[in-house]
Amino acid sequence: MAGYDGKHERRVRRHRRIRKRVTGSAACPRLCVFRSARHIYAQIVDDEQGKTLAAASTLSREIRERGKMESKTAAARAVGELLATKALAADIARVVFDRGGFKFHGRVKALAIGLGEKGVKL
Repeated sequence: MAGYDGKHERRVRRHRRIRKRVTGSAACPRLCVFRSARHIYAQIVDDEQGKTLAAASTLSREIRERGKMESKTAAARAVGELLATKALAADIARVVFDRGGFKFHGRVKALAIGLGEKGVKL
């Protein structure tokens, strides 16, 4: 593909490896994360039914209304907190974490911390 380098291919390969083991059910859905250069997206998915139960990103209206964040890491933490409130409203208290091939570091970790602080167990 044009525009992709080896780094992207390695991430996709890692993600495939992770997805072999990590699946979400109705009892414990999967939290999948995607991180782009500017934004971070997260959704809670029930893989048995193939449905998204809750989703949030830096493009969500609730996050944009807060105004410009001081950093992308702070924005990721806010996305985690927003997703946690949506998850708890949908009676989801526990999720399995799918980091999407990204390192559990920086923005991905901040999102997980924001989710955990609001009461959703990883």
